[in-house]
Amino acid sequence: MLATLVMTVIGADRPGLVQLVATRVADHGGNWLESRMCHLGGQFAGILRVEVAAERVDELVGSLHRLEASGLRVIVHAEGDAAKTPGSRPAGSVAKLELVGQDRPGILRSVSGVLATHGVNVEELSSERVSAPMGGGILFQAHATVLVPAKTNLAAVRADLEKIAADLMVDLKLEPANSHRSQPENSVER
Repeated sequence: MLATLVMTVIGADRPGLVQLVATRVADHGGNWLESRMCHLGGQFAGILRVEVAAERVDELVGSLHRLEASGLRVIVHAEGDAAKTPGSRPAGSVAKLELVGQDRPGILRSVSGVLATHGVNVEELSSERVSAPMGGGILFQAHATVLVPAKTNLAAVRADLEKIAADLMVDLKLEPANSHRSQPENSVER
């Protein structure tokens, strides 16, 4: 029987950190299923999901925890039962959210507040600060994949996001994932 583990890793960035984790997983007969990892503020951070024989979970977890002596902290969680059940994902549709505007505190708090009010789940989020073209300051950009519950009207979510967009001075676009790429790149809903 196989067990699935979800883990987070963080440590001061340097070459070989992924190899440290991958070696421990492979040495214990595990299979690396998926991951998201990146360099942020001098730290290497990531989340990954692995599969390993149930009888080897404890030895793998122990081996991963010993990486802390090498400066890499690993926190391991067993995957929830609901995640293992086929079709257990809540009914709904996937949408893409794109945001860009002058950087300022509270942008994500406001946007995520609207999403939470409508029961929309953020499944993936990436954000960054970049220099605006022609010396126009610093821009905040975010891209998210969200799950909109079947009972939630996407147009209502979009309307509430548009209400806060002017106050935040950002451009927001929320659209179903299947139509995301069909829109011209320069079309931004506000």
